[in-house]
Amino acid sequence: MTQTQARTQDRARARTLLRTHGETYAEQAGITLRDTPSPLYRLLVLSHLLSARIRADIAVAAARALSDAGMKDARRMADATWQQRVDALGAGGYRRYDERTATQLGDGAELLLREYKGDLRHMREDPHTEDRLREMPGIGPTGVAIFLREVQRVWPEFGPYFDRKAQQGAERLGLPTSPGRLQELVPQRDFAPFAAGLVRAALDKKVVEDVREETRAAA
Repeated sequence: MTQTQARTQDRARARTLLRTHGETYAEQAGITLRDTPSPLYRLLVLSHLLSARIRADIAVAAARALSDAGMKDARRMADATWQQRVDALGAGGYRRYDERTATQLGDGAELLLREYKGDLRHMREDPHTEDRLREMPGIGPTGVAIFLREVQRVWPEFGPYFDRKAQQGAERLGLPTSPGRLQELVPQRDFAPFAAGLVRAALDKKVVEDVREETRAAA
């Protein structure tokens, strides 16, 4: 296979992945991502929940439950009682880490209000955004990676952001793994959904099988 043929095949697989598994985790959680305080905060909470050793669908359901309970921004999260946070997490099935997470969400909301007026856009302006994100309770390296992977849709200066998990998915799909090569396969507007699809490929071998099969069928 020539280099040109290989590149054409890679682009075809990328298009198939976007079409079949390219929903961002924010979209799955019902978050219409915009560069405004509430959706950015909800994405941060989702990133926190997804970074625990728990199924992604449970983390997504818990993020929805917190939003349904009114905790859509740092102020309302901070004003909620610890028990209200626990109850919302439980309603989403997030029971294994609910008590610790409820505490971390409250502490994180207070920190965000105190240091950034509840607005993550002030972190965007900081030259050390990743370090500032890691200061949030419960947001470790994995949570930072999830947040930046998704937020590149509205904060394009952080793209192309394809973290280690996305690169693992690319490898399983037979795609190049470096961010520089991956960004050549899709338009910039699709970096975030493409990265989400790659993560799903890393987590579920059926995604890999589906993409390979559909790409072959379309050839």
